[in-house]
Amino acid sequence: MASGSFSCMISKTVFVLGLLAAASSFTSPPVALALGLAFGLLFRHPFEKQSARLSRLLLQVSVVGLGFGMNLHEVIRAGRRGFVYTLLSIGFAMIAGMLLGALLRVQKTSAYLISTGTAICGGSAIAAVGPITGATDEQMAVSLGTVFVLNAVALLIFPIIGSLLKLTQTQFGLWAALAIHDTSSVVGAAAKYGSLALQVGTTVKLARALWIVPLSLGTAVIKGAKAKIQWPWFIGLFCLAAVCNTYLPSGAALSSALSRLARVGLTVTLYLIGSGISIATLKQVGHRPLLQGVLLWLMVCVASLGLIYLGWIAL
Repeated sequence: MASGSFSCMISKTVFVLGLLAAASSFTSPPVALALGLAFGLLFRHPFEKQSARLSRLLLQVSVVGLGFGMNLHEVIRAGRRGFVYTLLSIGFAMIAGMLLGALLRVQKTSAYLISTGTAICGGSAIAAVGPITGATDEQMAVSLGTVFVLNAVALLIFPIIGSLLKLTQTQFGLWAALAIHDTSSVVGAAAKYGSLALQVGTTVKLARALWIVPLSLGTAVIKGAKAKIQWPWFIGLFCLAAVCNTYLPSGAALSSALSRLARVGLTVTLYLIGSGISIATLKQVGHRPLLQGVLLWLMVCVASLGLIYLGWIAL
Protein backbone atom coordinates (compact mmCIF):
# COMPACT_ATOMS: atom_id res chain seq x y z
CA MET A 1 0.00 0.00 0.00
CA ALA A 2 2.76 2.42 1.00
CA SER A 3 4.71 1.56 -2.13
CA GLY A 4 1.62 2.23 -4.30
CA SER A 5 0.99 5.59 -2.64
CA PHE A 6 4.62 6.61 -3.11
CA SER A 7 4.53 5.59 -6.78
CA CYS A 8 1.34 7.60 -7.30
CA MET A 9 2.89 10.64 -5.63
CA ILE A 10 5.95 10.38 -7.88
CA SER A 11 3.73 10.15 -10.98
CA LYS A 12 1.73 13.19 -9.94
CA THR A 13 4.89 15.18 -9.19
CA VAL A 14 6.55 14.32 -12.51
CA PHE A 15 3.34 15.06 -14.43
CA VAL A 16 2.92 18.48 -12.82
CA LEU A 17 6.58 19.37 -13.39
CA GLY A 18 6.23 18.43 -17.07
CA LEU A 19 3.04 20.48 -17.30
CA LEU A 20 4.78 23.52 -15.82
CA ALA A 21 7.68 23.08 -18.23
CA ALA A 22 5.27 22.92 -21.18
CA ALA A 23 3.50 26.06 -19.96
CA SER A 24 6.76 28.00 -19.78
CA SER A 25 7.76 30.10 -22.77
CA PHE A 26 11.06 28.20 -22.97
CA THR A 27 9.58 24.89 -24.18
CA SER A 28 8.89 24.38 -27.89
CA PRO A 29 5.90 22.30 -29.11
CA PRO A 30 8.04 19.29 -30.19
CA VAL A 31 9.84 19.27 -26.83
CA ALA A 32 6.51 19.48 -24.98
CA LEU A 33 5.20 16.53 -26.96
CA ALA A 34 8.39 14.57 -26.29
CA LEU A 35 8.06 15.28 -22.56
CA GLY A 36 4.46 14.07 -22.64
CA LEU A 37 5.39 10.91 -24.53
CA ALA A 38 8.21 10.18 -22.09
CA PHE A 39 5.83 10.54 -19.16
CA GLY A 40 3.10 8.42 -20.78
CA LEU A 41 5.49 5.59 -21.61
CA LEU A 42 7.33 5.58 -18.27
CA PHE A 43 4.62 6.38 -15.71
CA ARG A 44 1.02 5.50 -14.98
CA HIS A 45 -1.08 8.60 -15.68
CA PRO A 46 -2.65 9.87 -12.43
CA PHE A 47 -5.08 12.23 -14.18
CA GLU A 48 -5.86 10.37 -17.41
CA LYS A 49 -9.54 11.32 -17.87
CA GLN A 50 -9.11 14.90 -16.66
CA SER A 51 -6.10 15.36 -18.92
CA ALA A 52 -8.02 14.10 -21.97
CA ARG A 53 -10.92 16.48 -21.31
CA LEU A 54 -8.60 19.42 -20.66
CA SER A 55 -6.59 18.80 -23.85
CA ARG A 56 -9.75 18.89 -26.01
CA LEU A 57 -11.00 22.12 -24.44
CA LEU A 58 -7.59 23.78 -24.36
CA LEU A 59 -7.03 22.98 -28.03
CA GLN A 60 -10.24 24.68 -29.07
CA VAL A 61 -9.69 27.73 -26.86
CA SER A 62 -6.10 28.07 -28.09
CA VAL A 63 -7.15 27.88 -31.75
CA VAL A 64 -9.56 30.74 -31.09
CA GLY A 65 -6.71 32.69 -29.48
CA LEU A 66 -4.55 32.17 -32.57
CA GLY A 67 -7.17 34.08 -34.54
CA PHE A 68 -6.03 37.25 -32.76
CA GLY A 69 -2.73 36.92 -34.61
CA MET A 70 -4.31 36.43 -38.04
CA ASN A 71 -5.32 38.89 -40.74
CA LEU A 72 -8.88 38.19 -41.94
CA HIS A 73 -8.08 38.89 -45.58
CA GLU A 74 -5.22 36.36 -45.52
CA VAL A 75 -7.44 33.83 -43.76
CA ILE A 76 -10.11 34.13 -46.47
CA ARG A 77 -7.55 33.98 -49.27
CA ALA A 78 -5.82 30.87 -47.92
CA GLY A 79 -9.13 29.17 -47.12
CA ARG A 80 -10.55 29.86 -50.58
CA ARG A 81 -7.46 28.70 -52.47
CA GLY A 82 -7.06 25.63 -50.31
CA PHE A 83 -10.68 24.50 -50.82
CA VAL A 84 -10.09 22.41 -53.94
CA TYR A 85 -6.93 20.78 -52.54
CA THR A 86 -8.78 19.96 -49.34
CA LEU A 87 -11.73 18.42 -51.18
CA LEU A 88 -9.50 16.26 -53.40
CA SER A 89 -7.24 15.14 -50.53
CA ILE A 90 -10.23 14.20 -48.34
CA GLY A 91 -11.72 12.13 -51.16
CA PHE A 92 -8.37 10.44 -51.82
CA ALA A 93 -7.76 9.65 -48.14
CA MET A 94 -11.23 8.20 -47.58
CA ILE A 95 -11.12 5.94 -50.66
CA ALA A 96 -7.52 4.82 -50.13
CA GLY A 97 -8.12 4.29 -46.42
CA MET A 98 -11.11 2.01 -46.90
CA LEU A 99 -9.31 0.03 -49.61
CA LEU A 100 -6.32 -0.43 -47.31
CA GLY A 101 -8.62 -1.44 -44.47
CA ALA A 102 -10.24 -4.10 -46.64
CA LEU A 103 -6.86 -5.33 -47.88
CA LEU A 104 -5.48 -5.60 -44.34
CA ARG A 105 -8.76 -7.06 -43.00
CA VAL A 106 -9.24 -4.26 -40.47
CA GLN A 107 -12.72 -4.19 -38.92
CA LYS A 108 -14.87 -1.86 -41.09
CA THR A 109 -15.82 0.63 -38.39
CA SER A 110 -12.22 1.00 -37.21
CA ALA A 111 -11.03 1.33 -40.82
CA TYR A 112 -13.65 4.04 -41.43
CA LEU A 113 -12.68 5.98 -38.30
CA ILE A 114 -8.96 5.83 -39.13
CA SER A 115 -9.70 6.99 -42.69
CA THR A 116 -11.87 9.83 -41.37
CA GLY A 117 -9.22 10.93 -38.88
CA THR A 118 -6.56 10.96 -41.60
CA ALA A 119 -8.78 12.70 -44.13
CA ILE A 120 -10.04 15.57 -41.98
CA CYS A 121 -8.68 16.42 -38.56
CA GLY A 122 -7.62 13.44 -36.52
CA GLY A 123 -9.15 12.96 -33.09
CA SER A 124 -11.82 15.65 -33.57
CA ALA A 125 -13.21 13.93 -36.66
CA ILE A 126 -13.13 10.50 -35.01
CA ALA A 127 -14.88 11.87 -31.92
CA ALA A 128 -17.61 13.41 -34.12
CA VAL A 129 -18.18 10.44 -36.44
CA GLY A 130 -17.65 7.63 -33.92
CA PRO A 131 -21.05 7.86 -32.15
CA ILE A 132 -22.83 8.05 -35.51
CA THR A 133 -21.23 4.80 -36.69
CA GLY A 134 -22.08 3.10 -33.42
CA ALA A 135 -18.38 2.51 -32.70
CA THR A 136 -17.55 0.67 -29.50
CA ASP A 137 -15.17 2.10 -26.89
CA GLU A 138 -12.49 -0.31 -28.07
CA GLN A 139 -12.88 0.78 -31.72
CA MET A 140 -12.70 4.43 -30.68
CA ALA A 141 -9.60 3.77 -28.58
CA VAL A 142 -7.88 1.89 -31.41
CA SER A 143 -8.61 4.65 -33.94
CA LEU A 144 -7.64 7.50 -31.62
CA GLY A 145 -4.50 5.67 -30.51
CA THR A 146 -3.40 5.19 -34.12
CA VAL A 147 -3.94 8.85 -34.96
CA PHE A 148 -2.25 10.16 -31.81
CA VAL A 149 0.86 8.04 -32.38
CA LEU A 150 1.20 9.34 -35.95
CA ASN A 151 0.56 12.91 -34.78
CA ALA A 152 3.52 12.63 -32.46
CA VAL A 153 5.75 11.34 -35.24
CA ALA A 154 4.62 14.06 -37.66
CA LEU A 155 5.23 16.89 -35.22
CA LEU A 156 8.80 15.76 -34.69
CA ILE A 157 9.84 14.95 -38.28
CA PHE A 158 7.91 17.39 -40.49
CA PRO A 159 10.01 20.50 -39.66
CA ILE A 160 13.18 18.47 -40.29
CA ILE A 161 11.95 17.26 -43.68
CA GLY A 162 10.77 20.76 -44.61
CA SER A 163 14.20 22.22 -43.80
CA LEU A 164 16.05 19.49 -45.73
CA LEU A 165 13.89 20.10 -48.80
CA LYS A 166 14.10 23.88 -48.32
CA LEU A 167 10.34 24.30 -48.46
CA THR A 168 9.11 27.88 -48.20
CA GLN A 169 6.98 28.74 -45.19
CA THR A 170 3.86 28.81 -47.40
CA GLN A 171 4.69 25.39 -48.86
CA PHE A 172 5.36 23.93 -45.44
CA GLY A 173 2.18 25.37 -43.91
CA LEU A 174 0.11 23.92 -46.75
CA TRP A 175 1.81 20.51 -46.50
CA ALA A 176 1.33 20.36 -42.74
CA ALA A 177 -2.37 21.24 -43.09
CA LEU A 178 -2.93 18.56 -45.74
CA ALA A 179 -0.84 15.76 -44.24
CA ILE A 180 -0.90 16.04 -40.41
CA HIS A 181 -3.95 14.69 -38.62
CA ASP A 182 -4.76 16.96 -35.66
CA THR A 183 -4.97 20.75 -35.60
CA SER A 184 -2.73 20.89 -32.54
CA SER A 185 0.11 19.06 -34.30
CA VAL A 186 -0.32 21.16 -37.46
CA VAL A 187 0.00 24.31 -35.39
CA GLY A 188 2.93 22.92 -33.41
CA ALA A 189 4.91 21.93 -36.50
CA ALA A 190 4.06 25.12 -38.40
CA ALA A 191 4.90 27.36 -35.44
CA LYS A 192 8.35 25.80 -35.29
CA TYR A 193 8.85 26.47 -39.01
CA GLY A 194 7.83 30.15 -39.01
CA SER A 195 5.04 32.70 -38.55
CA LEU A 196 3.83 32.55 -42.18
CA ALA A 197 3.82 28.75 -42.06
CA LEU A 198 1.71 29.00 -38.90
CA GLN A 199 -0.80 31.31 -40.55
CA VAL A 200 -1.16 29.19 -43.69
CA GLY A 201 -1.21 25.88 -41.82
CA THR A 202 -3.79 27.00 -39.27
CA THR A 203 -6.12 28.57 -41.83
CA VAL A 204 -6.11 25.67 -44.28
CA LYS A 205 -6.43 23.12 -41.47
CA LEU A 206 -9.44 24.89 -39.96
CA ALA A 207 -11.09 25.08 -43.39
CA ARG A 208 -10.44 21.34 -43.61
CA ALA A 209 -12.00 20.77 -40.18
CA LEU A 210 -15.30 22.23 -41.43
CA TRP A 211 -15.71 19.04 -43.44
CA ILE A 212 -16.55 17.28 -40.18
CA VAL A 213 -20.13 18.49 -40.65
CA PRO A 214 -20.90 17.21 -44.20
CA LEU A 215 -19.05 13.95 -43.53
CA SER A 216 -20.97 13.45 -40.28
CA LEU A 217 -24.26 14.16 -42.07
CA GLY A 218 -23.37 11.76 -44.88
CA THR A 219 -22.41 9.07 -42.40
CA ALA A 220 -25.67 9.56 -40.50
CA VAL A 221 -27.70 9.22 -43.70
CA ILE A 222 -25.89 6.03 -44.72
CA LYS A 223 -26.14 4.53 -41.24
CA GLY A 224 -29.66 5.80 -40.61
CA ALA A 225 -28.39 7.21 -37.35
CA LYS A 226 -30.02 9.96 -35.29
CA ALA A 227 -26.92 10.94 -33.35
CA LYS A 228 -26.34 14.66 -32.83
CA ILE A 229 -23.88 16.24 -35.26
CA GLN A 230 -21.08 18.07 -33.46
CA TRP A 231 -20.50 21.50 -35.00
CA PRO A 232 -16.88 22.74 -34.65
CA TRP A 233 -17.86 26.01 -32.91
CA PHE A 234 -14.26 27.10 -32.32
CA ILE A 235 -13.74 27.70 -36.05
CA GLY A 236 -16.38 30.43 -36.09
CA LEU A 237 -14.82 32.06 -33.03
CA PHE A 238 -11.39 31.85 -34.71
CA CYS A 239 -12.77 33.86 -37.65
CA LEU A 240 -14.34 36.37 -35.25
CA ALA A 241 -10.99 36.80 -33.50
CA ALA A 242 -9.36 37.43 -36.89
CA VAL A 243 -12.01 40.09 -37.58
CA CYS A 244 -11.14 41.82 -34.30
CA ASN A 245 -7.43 41.72 -35.07
CA THR A 246 -7.95 43.09 -38.59
CA TYR A 247 -10.46 45.87 -37.95
CA LEU A 248 -9.71 46.96 -34.38
CA PRO A 249 -6.16 48.36 -34.48
CA SER A 250 -6.61 49.98 -31.08
CA GLY A 251 -6.64 46.51 -29.55
CA ALA A 252 -3.37 45.42 -31.20
CA ALA A 253 -1.54 45.01 -27.89
CA LEU A 254 -4.31 42.82 -26.45
CA SER A 255 -4.55 40.76 -29.65
CA SER A 256 -0.81 40.16 -29.59
CA ALA A 257 -0.91 39.04 -25.97
CA LEU A 258 -3.82 36.67 -26.62
CA SER A 259 -2.05 35.20 -29.65
CA ARG A 260 1.10 34.52 -27.60
CA LEU A 261 -0.99 32.98 -24.83
CA ALA A 262 -2.70 30.74 -27.39
CA ARG A 263 0.67 29.37 -28.53
CA VAL A 264 1.49 28.49 -24.94
CA GLY A 265 -1.90 26.80 -24.65
CA LEU A 266 -1.19 24.69 -27.73
CA THR A 267 2.19 23.68 -26.36
CA VAL A 268 0.50 22.50 -23.15
CA THR A 269 -2.11 20.68 -25.26
CA LEU A 270 0.64 18.73 -27.01
CA TYR A 271 2.14 17.74 -23.66
CA LEU A 272 -1.25 16.51 -22.47
CA ILE A 273 -1.82 14.54 -25.69
CA GLY A 274 1.63 12.97 -25.45
CA SER A 275 1.08 11.98 -21.82
CA GLY A 276 -2.00 10.01 -22.89
CA ILE A 277 0.00 7.65 -25.11
CA SER A 278 1.08 4.68 -23.00
CA ILE A 279 2.41 1.18 -23.55
CA ALA A 280 -1.14 -0.08 -23.01
CA THR A 281 -2.40 2.28 -25.74
CA LEU A 282 0.17 1.01 -28.20
CA LYS A 283 -0.72 -2.61 -27.41
CA GLN A 284 -4.43 -1.92 -27.75
CA VAL A 285 -4.04 -0.37 -31.19
CA GLY A 286 -2.86 -3.67 -32.66
CA HIS A 287 -0.74 -4.17 -35.76
CA ARG A 288 -3.44 -4.19 -38.46
CA PRO A 289 -5.15 -0.84 -37.69
CA LEU A 290 -1.75 0.74 -36.99
CA LEU A 291 -0.43 -0.56 -40.32
CA GLN A 292 -3.49 0.83 -42.11
CA GLY A 293 -3.00 4.20 -40.43
CA VAL A 294 0.73 4.30 -41.19
CA LEU A 295 0.38 3.29 -44.85
CA LEU A 296 -2.50 5.72 -45.46
CA TRP A 297 -0.63 8.54 -43.74
CA LEU A 298 2.51 7.86 -45.79
CA MET A 299 0.46 7.92 -49.00
CA VAL A 300 -1.09 11.27 -48.08
CA CYS A 301 2.26 12.71 -46.92
CA VAL A 302 4.22 11.68 -50.01
CA ALA A 303 1.51 12.58 -52.52
CA SER A 304 0.84 16.04 -51.04
CA LEU A 305 4.55 16.80 -50.56
CA GLY A 306 5.36 15.76 -54.13
CA LEU A 307 2.61 17.92 -55.62
CA ILE A 308 3.58 20.91 -53.47
CA TYR A 309 7.29 20.47 -54.19
CA LEU A 310 6.60 20.33 -57.93
CA GLY A 311 4.46 23.46 -57.72
CA TRP A 312 1.24 21.71 -58.74
CA ILE A 313 -0.35 22.70 -55.42
CA ALA A 314 0.26 26.28 -54.30
CA LEU A 315 -1.40 29.15 -52.50
